[in-house]
Amino acid sequence: MGMERNPRMKQETESVDGRVEENANETVNETVNETTGKVKNLKREREKLIGLQVWTMQAWKIRKRTAAGLLLAAVLALTTALGGCSSSDGNNDAANSGNAAKDSGSSDSSANATGDEGTSSSTNNAAAADDGSGTSDKADEPAVDDDGASTSPPAKGESSQYDDSRPGQLTAGEWDDMAAWQDWQQLLSSQEGRENESYWSIYPQHRLEVDVSAGGEPIMDATVELIGSDGETAWEARTNNEGVAYVYAGLFDEQGTQEEYGVLVTSGNQKKQYENVPVPRAKALKVELENEVKGPDALDLMLLVDTTGSMQDELNYLKTELKDVVKRVDRDNGQRLGIRVSANFYRDHADDYVVKAFPFTDDIDKVVSQLSEQKAAGGGDFPEAVDEALASAIDKHEWSGDARARLLFLVMDAPPHHERKVTKRLRELTETAAAEGIRIIPVASSGVDEHTEYIMRFLASATGGTYLFLTDHSGIGNDHLKPEVGEYEVKALNDLLVEVINRYAS
Repeated sequence: MGMERNPRMKQETESVDGRVEENANETVNETVNETTGKVKNLKREREKLIGLQVWTMQAWKIRKRTAAGLLLAAVLALTTALGGCSSSDGNNDAANSGNAAKDSGSSDSSANATGDEGTSSSTNNAAAADDGSGTSDKADEPAVDDDGASTSPPAKGESSQYDDSRPGQLTAGEWDDMAAWQDWQQLLSSQEGRENESYWSIYPQHRLEVDVSAGGEPIMDATVELIGSDGETAWEARTNNEGVAYVYAGLFDEQGTQEEYGVLVTSGNQKKQYENVPVPRAKALKVELENEVKGPDALDLMLLVDTTGSMQDELNYLKTELKDVVKRVDRDNGQRLGIRVSANFYRDHADDYVVKAFPFTDDIDKVVSQLSEQKAAGGGDFPEAVDEALASAIDKHEWSGDARARLLFLVMDAPPHHERKVTKRLRELTETAAAEGIRIIPVASSGVDEHTEYIMRFLASATGGTYLFLTDHSGIGNDHLKPEVGEYEVKALNDLLVEVINRYAS
Protein backbone atom coordinates (compact mmCIF):
# COMPACT_ATOMS: atom_id res chain seq x y z
CA MET A 1 0.00 0.00 0.00
CA GLY A 2 1.70 3.15 -1.12
CA MET A 3 2.08 6.33 0.85
CA GLU A 4 1.31 9.65 -0.76
CA ARG A 5 4.17 12.28 -0.51
CA ASN A 6 3.50 15.40 1.50
CA PRO A 7 3.02 18.32 -0.91
CA ARG A 8 5.10 20.65 1.33
CA MET A 9 8.07 18.26 1.45
CA LYS A 10 7.89 17.84 -2.29
CA GLN A 11 8.03 21.59 -2.78
CA GLU A 12 11.08 21.94 -0.47
CA THR A 13 12.90 19.11 -2.24
CA GLU A 14 12.38 20.71 -5.61
CA SER A 15 13.64 24.01 -4.20
CA VAL A 16 16.86 22.38 -2.87
CA ASP A 17 17.45 20.60 -6.16
CA GLY A 18 17.09 23.89 -7.99
CA ARG A 19 19.66 25.62 -5.78
CA VAL A 20 22.14 22.74 -6.19
CA GLU A 21 21.79 22.87 -9.93
CA GLU A 22 22.16 26.64 -9.91
CA ASN A 23 25.34 26.45 -7.78
CA ALA A 24 26.75 23.75 -10.00
CA ASN A 25 26.09 25.82 -13.08
CA GLU A 26 27.76 28.85 -11.49
CA THR A 27 30.84 26.79 -10.57
CA VAL A 28 31.07 25.38 -14.06
CA ASN A 29 30.66 28.82 -15.58
CA GLU A 30 33.38 30.28 -13.32
CA THR A 31 35.74 27.45 -14.19
CA VAL A 32 35.06 27.87 -17.88
CA ASN A 33 35.53 31.62 -17.66
CA GLU A 34 38.80 31.23 -15.71
CA THR A 35 40.11 28.67 -18.16
CA THR A 36 39.08 30.84 -21.08
CA GLY A 37 40.91 33.79 -19.52
CA LYS A 38 44.08 31.75 -19.07
CA VAL A 39 43.89 30.58 -22.65
CA LYS A 40 43.53 34.18 -23.81
CA ASN A 41 46.51 35.21 -21.66
CA LEU A 42 48.59 32.39 -23.10
CA LYS A 43 47.63 33.48 -26.59
CA ARG A 44 48.66 37.07 -25.81
CA GLU A 45 52.00 35.88 -24.37
CA ARG A 46 52.55 33.74 -27.44
CA GLU A 47 51.87 36.72 -29.67
CA LYS A 48 54.36 38.78 -27.66
CA LEU A 49 57.03 36.09 -28.00
CA ILE A 50 56.41 35.83 -31.71
CA GLY A 51 56.69 39.60 -31.99
CA LEU A 52 59.91 39.62 -29.96
CA GLN A 53 61.37 36.90 -32.15
CA VAL A 54 60.51 38.85 -35.27
CA TRP A 55 62.03 42.03 -33.77
CA THR A 56 65.19 40.13 -32.82
CA MET A 57 65.59 38.71 -36.30
CA GLN A 58 65.12 42.14 -37.79
CA ALA A 59 67.62 43.69 -35.39
CA TRP A 60 70.15 40.94 -36.17
CA LYS A 61 69.75 41.58 -39.89
CA ILE A 62 70.22 45.31 -39.35
CA ARG A 63 73.31 44.67 -37.19
CA LYS A 64 74.70 42.31 -39.80
CA ARG A 65 74.23 44.89 -42.53
CA THR A 66 75.80 47.57 -40.29
CA ALA A 67 78.82 45.37 -39.49
CA ALA A 68 79.32 44.66 -43.16
CA GLY A 69 79.23 48.36 -43.85
CA LEU A 70 81.72 49.10 -41.10
CA LEU A 71 84.04 46.36 -42.35
CA LEU A 72 83.92 47.80 -45.84
CA ALA A 73 84.67 51.27 -44.47
CA ALA A 74 87.60 49.90 -42.45
CA VAL A 75 89.07 48.20 -45.52
CA LEU A 76 88.81 51.43 -47.49
CA ALA A 77 90.42 53.40 -44.65
CA LEU A 78 93.26 50.87 -44.33
CA THR A 79 93.90 51.02 -48.05
CA THR A 80 94.12 54.80 -47.86
CA ALA A 81 96.45 54.65 -44.84
CA LEU A 82 98.78 52.15 -46.50
CA GLY A 83 99.08 54.44 -49.44
CA GLY A 84 100.57 57.14 -47.21
CA CYS A 85 103.00 54.96 -45.23
CA SER A 86 106.01 55.57 -47.42
CA SER A 87 105.82 59.30 -46.83
CA SER A 88 105.65 59.01 -43.02
CA ASP A 89 108.21 56.25 -42.28
CA GLY A 90 111.04 58.72 -41.94
CA ASN A 91 109.16 60.76 -39.35
CA ASN A 92 108.21 57.64 -37.35
CA ASP A 93 111.81 56.40 -37.30
CA ALA A 94 113.00 59.77 -36.08
CA ALA A 95 110.39 59.78 -33.30
CA ASN A 96 111.32 56.26 -32.16
CA SER A 97 114.97 57.21 -32.18
CA GLY A 98 114.23 60.21 -30.01
CA ASN A 99 112.21 58.13 -27.54
CA ALA A 100 114.98 55.55 -27.33
CA ALA A 101 117.50 58.25 -26.55
CA LYS A 102 115.17 59.69 -23.93
CA ASP A 103 114.65 56.28 -22.28
CA SER A 104 118.39 55.66 -22.25
CA GLY A 105 119.04 58.96 -20.56
CA SER A 106 116.37 58.26 -17.96
CA SER A 107 117.91 54.89 -17.14
CA ASP A 108 121.39 56.36 -16.71
CA SER A 109 120.07 59.13 -14.52
CA SER A 110 118.26 56.68 -12.27
CA ALA A 111 121.33 54.51 -11.88
CA ASN A 112 123.58 57.44 -11.02
CA ALA A 113 121.09 58.81 -8.55
CA THR A 114 121.33 55.67 -6.45
CA GLY A 115 125.12 55.56 -6.32
CA ASP A 116 127.15 56.76 -3.35
CA GLU A 117 129.47 59.70 -3.93
CA GLY A 118 132.40 57.68 -2.68
CA THR A 119 131.61 54.61 -4.76
CA SER A 120 133.28 54.30 -8.13
CA SER A 121 132.91 50.63 -8.97
CA SER A 122 129.50 50.09 -10.55
CA THR A 123 125.91 51.25 -10.73
CA ASN A 124 122.61 49.47 -10.45
CA ASN A 125 120.43 48.72 -13.44
CA ALA A 126 117.64 51.15 -12.72
CA ALA A 127 115.28 51.59 -15.65
CA ALA A 128 112.21 53.11 -14.01
CA ALA A 129 108.63 52.27 -14.85
CA ASP A 130 106.29 55.20 -15.43
CA ASP A 131 104.04 54.12 -12.57
CA GLY A 132 106.91 54.02 -10.09
CA SER A 133 106.47 50.30 -9.46
CA GLY A 134 110.20 49.77 -9.36
CA THR A 135 110.47 47.65 -12.49
CA SER A 136 111.27 48.68 -16.01
CA ASP A 137 108.88 48.56 -18.93
CA LYS A 138 111.48 46.25 -20.42
CA ALA A 139 110.11 43.54 -18.15
CA ASP A 140 107.27 43.12 -20.62
CA GLU A 141 109.58 42.68 -23.59
CA PRO A 142 110.07 39.07 -24.69
CA ALA A 143 113.40 37.45 -23.97
CA VAL A 144 115.14 36.02 -27.02
CA ASP A 145 117.45 33.07 -27.52
CA ASP A 146 120.61 33.01 -29.65
CA ASP A 147 118.53 32.79 -32.81
CA GLY A 148 116.42 35.80 -31.86
CA ALA A 149 113.28 33.75 -31.19
CA SER A 150 110.94 34.86 -28.42
CA THR A 151 111.36 32.80 -25.28
CA SER A 152 109.07 34.61 -22.86
CA PRO A 153 106.30 32.45 -21.34
CA PRO A 154 102.76 33.81 -20.83
CA ALA A 155 102.06 36.23 -18.02
CA LYS A 156 101.80 34.80 -14.52
CA GLY A 157 98.49 33.07 -13.95
CA GLU A 158 97.86 32.16 -17.58
CA SER A 159 97.93 28.56 -18.71
CA SER A 160 101.16 27.67 -20.45
CA GLN A 161 103.23 24.86 -21.84
CA TYR A 162 106.74 25.56 -20.56
CA ASP A 163 109.74 23.72 -21.92
CA ASP A 164 112.29 23.44 -19.12
CA SER A 165 114.94 22.36 -21.63
CA ARG A 166 114.92 25.80 -23.28
CA PRO A 167 116.99 28.59 -21.63
CA GLY A 168 115.92 32.20 -21.35
CA GLN A 169 112.59 31.67 -19.55
CA LEU A 170 113.32 32.58 -15.92
CA THR A 171 113.39 36.32 -15.21
CA ALA A 172 115.50 38.14 -12.64
CA GLY A 173 116.69 41.48 -11.33
CA GLU A 174 119.89 42.77 -9.75
CA TRP A 175 120.65 45.15 -6.91
CA ASP A 176 124.19 46.15 -5.98
CA ASP A 177 124.25 47.55 -2.44
CA MET A 178 127.85 48.69 -2.97
CA ALA A 179 126.73 50.99 -5.77
CA ALA A 180 123.68 52.19 -3.82
CA TRP A 181 125.42 52.50 -0.47
CA GLN A 182 123.35 55.40 0.86
CA ASP A 183 120.11 53.55 0.05
CA TRP A 184 121.49 50.47 1.82
CA GLN A 185 122.36 52.49 4.91
CA GLN A 186 118.94 54.09 4.93
CA LEU A 187 117.28 50.66 4.79
CA LEU A 188 119.51 49.35 7.58
CA SER A 189 118.57 52.32 9.76
CA SER A 190 114.88 51.41 9.51
CA GLN A 191 113.22 49.20 12.11
CA GLU A 192 113.25 46.26 9.69
CA GLY A 193 116.92 46.79 8.92
CA ARG A 194 117.94 47.05 12.58
CA GLU A 195 115.98 43.91 13.43
CA ASN A 196 117.76 41.94 10.70
CA GLU A 197 121.17 43.25 11.71
CA SER A 198 120.50 42.04 15.24
CA TYR A 199 119.01 38.77 13.96
CA TRP A 200 122.18 37.86 12.02
CA SER A 201 124.66 39.87 14.16
CA ILE A 202 126.04 41.65 11.08
CA TYR A 203 126.43 45.45 11.09
CA PRO A 204 127.74 46.79 7.74
CA GLN A 205 127.86 50.51 8.55
CA HIS A 206 131.59 51.18 8.86
CA ARG A 207 132.92 50.61 5.36
CA LEU A 208 135.95 51.98 3.53
CA GLU A 209 136.37 51.84 -0.23
CA VAL A 210 139.96 51.58 -1.47
CA ASP A 211 140.84 52.16 -5.15
CA VAL A 212 144.23 50.81 -6.22
CA SER A 213 145.91 51.72 -9.51
CA ALA A 214 149.28 52.20 -11.21
CA GLY A 215 149.92 54.36 -14.25
CA GLY A 216 146.22 55.06 -14.53
CA GLU A 217 145.36 51.35 -14.78
CA PRO A 218 143.51 49.41 -12.05
CA ILE A 219 145.46 46.84 -10.06
CA MET A 220 143.50 43.59 -9.86
CA ASP A 221 143.60 41.11 -6.99
CA ALA A 222 145.69 43.34 -4.72
CA THR A 223 145.37 42.66 -0.98
CA VAL A 224 143.91 45.46 1.16
CA GLU A 225 144.09 45.19 4.96
CA LEU A 226 142.39 47.36 7.56
CA ILE A 227 144.70 47.53 10.61
CA GLY A 228 143.40 48.30 14.11
CA SER A 229 145.21 50.21 16.85
CA ASP A 230 146.37 46.89 18.30
CA GLY A 231 148.20 46.08 15.06
CA GLU A 232 145.79 43.28 14.20
CA THR A 233 144.01 42.99 10.86
CA ALA A 234 140.39 44.02 11.35
CA TRP A 235 139.36 43.11 7.79
CA GLU A 236 141.03 41.92 4.60
CA ALA A 237 139.80 42.00 1.00
CA ARG A 238 141.01 41.76 -2.60
CA THR A 239 140.58 44.36 -5.32
CA ASN A 240 138.26 43.51 -8.19
CA ASN A 241 138.94 43.98 -11.91
CA GLU A 242 138.38 47.73 -11.46
CA GLY A 243 140.97 47.91 -8.68
CA VAL A 244 138.34 48.41 -5.96
CA ALA A 245 138.17 46.69 -2.57
CA TYR A 246 135.82 47.19 0.38
CA VAL A 247 137.02 46.73 3.96
CA TYR A 248 134.88 46.86 7.11
CA ALA A 249 135.33 47.84 10.72
CA GLY A 250 133.14 46.19 13.34
CA LEU A 251 131.16 44.15 10.82
CA PHE A 252 130.36 41.52 13.45
CA ASP A 253 130.65 43.73 16.52
CA GLU A 254 128.58 46.90 16.50
CA GLN A 255 130.48 48.39 19.44
CA GLY A 256 133.96 47.18 18.51
CA THR A 257 135.04 50.04 16.27
CA GLN A 258 137.46 52.94 16.46
CA GLU A 259 137.51 56.23 14.59
CA GLU A 260 140.71 55.72 12.59
CA TYR A 261 142.58 52.74 11.16
CA GLY A 262 145.70 51.91 9.25
CA VAL A 263 145.47 50.65 5.66
CA LEU A 264 148.02 48.32 4.04
CA VAL A 265 147.91 47.61 0.29
CA THR A 266 150.00 44.79 -1.20
CA SER A 267 150.40 43.76 -4.83
CA GLY A 268 153.25 41.38 -5.56
CA ASN A 269 156.39 43.01 -4.12
CA GLN A 270 154.78 46.43 -3.88
CA LYS A 271 153.39 47.72 -0.60
CA LYS A 272 151.89 50.98 0.50
CA GLN A 273 150.67 51.89 3.98
CA TYR A 274 148.49 54.68 5.34
CA GLU A 275 147.81 55.76 8.91
CA ASN A 276 144.92 57.51 10.63
CA VAL A 277 142.34 56.77 7.95
CA PRO A 278 138.81 57.53 9.20
CA VAL A 279 136.26 54.72 8.82
CA PRO A 280 133.70 55.30 7.50
CA ARG A 281 135.04 57.81 5.01
CA ALA A 282 132.91 59.86 2.62
CA LYS A 283 135.17 59.29 -0.37
CA ALA A 284 137.27 56.38 -1.55
CA LEU A 285 140.91 56.14 -0.50
CA LYS A 286 142.96 56.44 -3.71
CA VAL A 287 146.14 54.36 -3.70
CA GLU A 288 148.69 54.79 -6.50
CA LEU A 289 151.40 52.13 -6.82
CA GLU A 290 154.63 52.71 -8.73
CA ASN A 291 154.65 49.75 -11.11
CA GLU A 292 151.87 48.45 -13.28
CA VAL A 293 150.94 44.82 -12.76
CA LYS A 294 149.65 42.50 -15.47
CA GLY A 295 146.19 41.35 -14.51
CA PRO A 296 145.71 37.63 -13.84
CA ASP A 297 143.71 35.68 -16.40
CA ALA A 298 142.14 33.01 -14.17
CA LEU A 299 138.36 32.99 -13.75
CA ASP A 300 136.86 30.69 -11.10
CA LEU A 301 133.10 30.13 -11.21
CA MET A 302 131.31 28.12 -8.55
CA LEU A 303 127.64 27.15 -8.64
CA LEU A 304 126.28 26.31 -5.18
CA VAL A 305 122.66 25.20 -5.56
CA ASP A 306 119.99 24.25 -3.02
CA THR A 307 118.42 20.97 -4.21
CA THR A 308 115.89 20.40 -1.42
CA GLY A 309 112.25 19.65 -2.21
CA SER A 310 111.17 23.29 -2.01
CA MET A 311 113.28 24.00 -5.12
CA GLN A 312 111.23 21.57 -7.21
CA ASP A 313 109.16 24.32 -8.85
CA GLU A 314 112.22 25.94 -10.46
CA LEU A 315 115.17 23.54 -10.29
CA ASN A 316 114.79 22.08 -13.80
CA TYR A 317 114.63 25.58 -15.27
CA LEU A 318 117.60 26.70 -13.17
CA LYS A 319 119.66 23.75 -14.38
CA THR A 320 118.89 24.72 -17.97
CA GLU A 321 119.78 28.37 -17.37
CA LEU A 322 123.05 27.51 -15.58
CA LYS A 323 124.10 25.07 -18.30
CA ASP A 324 123.47 27.77 -20.89
CA VAL A 325 125.47 30.29 -18.83
CA VAL A 326 128.62 28.18 -18.44
CA LYS A 327 128.58 27.36 -22.16
CA ARG A 328 128.22 31.01 -23.16
CA VAL A 329 130.86 32.26 -20.73
CA ASP A 330 133.30 29.64 -22.00
CA ARG A 331 132.47 30.52 -25.60
CA ASP A 332 132.89 34.28 -25.02
CA ASN A 333 135.93 34.24 -22.71
CA GLY A 334 137.58 30.85 -23.09
CA GLN A 335 140.20 32.11 -25.54
CA ARG A 336 141.51 34.87 -23.27
CA LEU A 337 140.80 33.52 -19.77
CA GLY A 338 141.52 30.29 -17.98
CA ILE A 339 137.99 29.38 -16.91
CA ARG A 340 137.31 26.74 -14.28
CA VAL A 341 133.87 25.80 -13.01
CA SER A 342 132.78 23.87 -9.93
CA ALA A 343 129.20 22.62 -9.46
CA ASN A 344 128.06 21.96 -5.89
CA PHE A 345 124.70 21.03 -4.40
CA TYR A 346 123.36 20.96 -0.87
CA ARG A 347 120.32 19.95 1.16
CA ASP A 348 119.91 19.62 4.92
CA HIS A 349 120.91 17.37 7.78
CA ALA A 350 119.30 13.89 7.70
CA ASP A 351 118.78 14.06 3.91
CA ASP A 352 120.45 11.72 1.42
CA TYR A 353 123.37 14.12 1.41
CA VAL A 354 124.19 17.43 3.05
CA VAL A 355 126.70 18.62 0.43
CA LYS A 356 127.46 17.06 -2.94
CA ALA A 357 130.66 18.73 -4.12
CA PHE A 358 132.56 18.54 -7.41
CA PRO A 359 136.05 20.04 -7.81
CA PHE A 360 136.96 22.85 -10.19
CA THR A 361 137.40 21.72 -13.77
CA ASP A 362 137.92 23.28 -17.17
CA ASP A 363 135.79 20.52 -18.73
CA ILE A 364 132.54 22.41 -19.35
CA ASP A 365 130.75 19.31 -20.66
CA LYS A 366 131.44 17.56 -17.37
CA VAL A 367 129.87 20.45 -15.44
CA VAL A 368 126.83 20.40 -17.72
CA SER A 369 126.43 16.68 -17.04
CA GLN A 370 126.73 17.22 -13.27
CA LEU A 371 123.99 19.84 -13.40
CA SER A 372 121.71 17.61 -15.48
CA GLU A 373 121.83 14.77 -12.95
CA GLN A 374 120.43 16.76 -10.02
CA LYS A 375 116.89 16.42 -8.64
CA ALA A 376 115.03 18.19 -5.86
CA ALA A 377 114.23 16.17 -2.72
CA GLY A 378 114.46 16.25 1.05
CA GLY A 379 114.49 19.32 3.24
CA GLY A 380 111.33 19.20 5.31
CA ASP A 381 111.69 22.24 7.56
CA PHE A 382 112.29 25.73 6.19
CA PRO A 383 116.01 26.37 6.97
CA GLU A 384 118.72 24.42 5.15
CA ALA A 385 122.39 23.56 5.74
CA VAL A 386 123.67 26.76 4.11
CA ASP A 387 126.62 27.00 6.49
CA GLU A 388 127.73 23.45 5.64
CA ALA A 389 127.49 24.27 1.94
CA LEU A 390 129.53 27.47 2.27
CA ALA A 391 132.13 25.73 4.44
CA SER A 392 132.63 23.12 1.73
CA ALA A 393 132.65 25.72 -1.03
CA ILE A 394 135.13 28.12 0.60
CA ASP A 395 137.40 25.84 2.65
CA LYS A 396 137.45 22.56 0.72
CA HIS A 397 138.03 23.69 -2.86
CA GLU A 398 141.23 24.78 -4.58
CA TRP A 399 140.48 28.35 -5.57
CA SER A 400 143.04 30.09 -7.79
CA GLY A 401 145.78 31.90 -5.87
CA ASP A 402 145.78 34.75 -8.40
CA ALA A 403 142.59 35.41 -10.32
CA ARG A 404 140.78 38.06 -12.25
CA ALA A 405 137.61 36.98 -10.47
CA ARG A 406 136.43 34.27 -8.08
CA LEU A 407 132.64 34.16 -8.18
CA LEU A 408 130.43 31.98 -5.98
CA PHE A 409 126.80 31.92 -7.13
CA LEU A 410 124.64 30.83 -4.19
CA VAL A 411 121.23 29.71 -5.51
CA MET A 412 118.81 29.30 -2.61
CA ASP A 413 115.25 29.76 -1.39
CA ALA A 414 115.66 29.26 2.38
CA PRO A 415 117.89 30.67 5.13
CA PRO A 416 120.53 28.94 7.23
CA HIS A 417 119.44 27.46 10.56
CA HIS A 418 119.21 30.29 13.07
CA GLU A 419 121.45 28.88 15.78
CA ARG A 420 124.32 30.61 17.55
CA LYS A 421 126.98 28.19 16.28
CA VAL A 422 125.62 28.47 12.72
CA THR A 423 125.57 32.28 12.64
CA LYS A 424 129.08 32.35 14.15
CA ARG A 425 130.29 29.98 11.46
CA LEU A 426 128.65 32.08 8.74
CA ARG A 427 130.50 35.18 9.95
CA GLU A 428 133.82 33.32 9.93
CA LEU A 429 133.19 31.99 6.42
CA THR A 430 132.24 35.46 5.19
CA GLU A 431 135.49 36.88 6.57
CA THR A 432 137.50 34.10 4.90
CA ALA A 433 135.74 34.59 1.56
CA ALA A 434 136.46 38.33 1.59
CA ALA A 435 140.14 37.77 2.42
CA GLU A 436 140.53 35.26 -0.42
CA GLY A 437 138.69 37.41 -2.93
CA ILE A 438 135.73 35.02 -3.26
CA ARG A 439 132.72 37.17 -4.15
CA ILE A 440 129.42 35.66 -3.04
CA ILE A 441 126.60 36.41 -5.48
CA PRO A 442 123.28 35.09 -4.13
CA VAL A 443 120.42 34.19 -6.47
CA ALA A 444 117.14 34.32 -4.54
CA SER A 445 114.51 31.82 -5.72
CA SER A 446 110.81 31.51 -4.92
CA GLY A 447 110.00 31.16 -1.23
CA VAL A 448 112.67 33.53 0.07
CA ASP A 449 111.51 35.49 3.12
CA GLU A 450 112.71 38.73 4.69
CA HIS A 451 115.43 37.18 6.89
CA THR A 452 116.76 35.21 3.92
CA GLU A 453 116.93 38.31 1.73
CA TYR A 454 118.95 40.16 4.36
CA ILE A 455 121.49 37.40 4.99
CA MET A 456 121.99 37.06 1.24
CA ARG A 457 122.60 40.78 0.88
CA PHE A 458 124.90 40.79 3.91
CA LEU A 459 126.99 38.01 2.33
CA ALA A 460 127.13 39.85 -1.00
CA SER A 461 128.05 43.27 0.37
CA ALA A 462 130.69 41.88 2.76
CA THR A 463 132.51 40.03 -0.04
CA GLY A 464 132.13 42.56 -2.86
CA GLY A 465 129.37 40.64 -4.63
CA THR A 466 125.94 41.69 -5.86
CA TYR A 467 122.39 40.51 -5.16
CA LEU A 468 120.32 38.70 -7.82
CA PHE A 469 116.70 37.62 -7.42
CA LEU A 470 114.16 35.78 -9.55
CA THR A 471 110.93 37.63 -10.31
CA ASP A 472 107.31 36.71 -11.05
CA HIS A 473 107.51 38.07 -14.61
CA SER A 474 108.30 34.63 -16.05
CA GLY A 475 105.18 33.03 -14.56
CA ILE A 476 107.33 30.05 -13.56
CA GLY A 477 107.44 28.67 -10.03
CA ASN A 478 105.83 29.91 -6.85
CA ASP A 479 105.61 33.55 -5.80
CA HIS A 480 108.85 35.49 -5.41
CA LEU A 481 109.43 37.98 -2.61
CA LYS A 482 109.47 41.58 -3.80
CA PRO A 483 112.92 42.76 -2.67
CA GLU A 484 113.46 45.86 -0.54
CA VAL A 485 115.37 47.69 -3.26
CA GLY A 486 114.97 50.66 -5.56
CA GLU A 487 114.27 50.62 -9.28
CA TYR A 488 115.71 47.71 -11.22
CA GLU A 489 115.52 46.22 -14.69
CA VAL A 490 114.01 42.79 -15.26
CA LYS A 491 116.02 40.55 -17.58
CA ALA A 492 116.22 36.91 -18.59
CA LEU A 493 118.17 35.15 -15.83
CA ASN A 494 120.71 33.54 -18.15
CA ASP A 495 121.46 36.87 -19.83
CA LEU A 496 121.82 38.59 -16.46
CA LEU A 497 124.20 35.93 -15.13
CA VAL A 498 126.39 36.18 -18.23
CA GLU A 499 126.34 39.98 -17.91
CA VAL A 500 127.41 39.84 -14.25
CA ILE A 501 130.21 37.35 -14.94
CA ASN A 502 131.52 39.41 -17.86
CA ARG A 503 131.40 42.55 -15.71
CA TYR A 504 133.65 41.00 -13.06
CA ALA A 505 135.90 39.29 -15.62
CA SER A 506 136.37 42.07 -18.17
